[in-house]
Amino acid sequence: MAMCVLEAQNLARDVLARELRRLREASGRSLAQLAEETNYDRTYLNRLENGERLSKRQVMEALDRTYGTKGLLVGLWRLAHQDVFTDKFELFMQYEAKAVIMHKYVVAFPGLLQTEAYARAVLSSPPNVSADVLEQRLARRLARQELLCQDQPPDLRVIFDESALARPAADPNVWHEQLLHLVEATSAPRVTVQVLPFAAGGHDLMGGSLSLLWMADGRGVGYLEGCKAGGVVEDAEKFAEYRVSYDKVRDMALSPQASVAFIRELAARVAP
Repeated sequence: MAMCVLEAQNLARDVLARELRRLREASGRSLAQLAEETNYDRTYLNRLENGERLSKRQVMEALDRTYGTKGLLVGLWRLAHQDVFTDKFELFMQYEAKAVIMHKYVVAFPGLLQTEAYARAVLSSPPNVSADVLEQRLARRLARQELLCQDQPPDLRVIFDESALARPAADPNVWHEQLLHLVEATSAPRVTVQVLPFAAGGHDLMGGSLSLLWMADGRGVGYLEGCKAGGVVEDAEKFAEYRVSYDKVRDMALSPQASVAFIRELAARVAP
């Protein structure tokens, strides 16, 4: 269950909530006065001060103007959102480690199928990341790939949006190696790769990536991921909706055989 995420307040979120209350009380305002001044509901503001909501950036901007805090609240809000995303991804990885079936739609190469050189290139952004942090992140990402080397690995199906294959790594050698690695991965009996070409047109999952996981007991868990946010989907009804969307995308994609041929041809074109 997600209670480890929902019940345990992260540090940045706690700090933000406490600072919101401190600033209001220090200014001598009641919640009612603050609500009237900012045009935000009193109950809503109270939930922010209790850490029950994280709100939107524009709310923090309004409160920064009200208290004259010059971006302090926006900065804390940014950190709190980052922590929540990290917590949700940690929870997803716990589910991923137990999954017996994985279906993914991706707009970037998933960590499970990255070469070490490609993963290093991806994790090196931003360029000011320290060498120690980079090595820790790299080791962690590569360790996840052990899921595919177990005696009973999960059944993995990955649908690559063509955009993931149209954005090469800066180093042509690293990119060529990554494409060949992807082709090689499809030789495993439990790994299936498909390509969704641009020509397929629009679909329900545009704008982000989706993972659908099935546990040994048949329970399904999803994970939606955008550029700066992600969320675990445990509700059965919502999971079923995403499964339908995924199935529609799968039907639009090239067949596994045609997809491998597509990737082979791309690898041949970009060979250094």
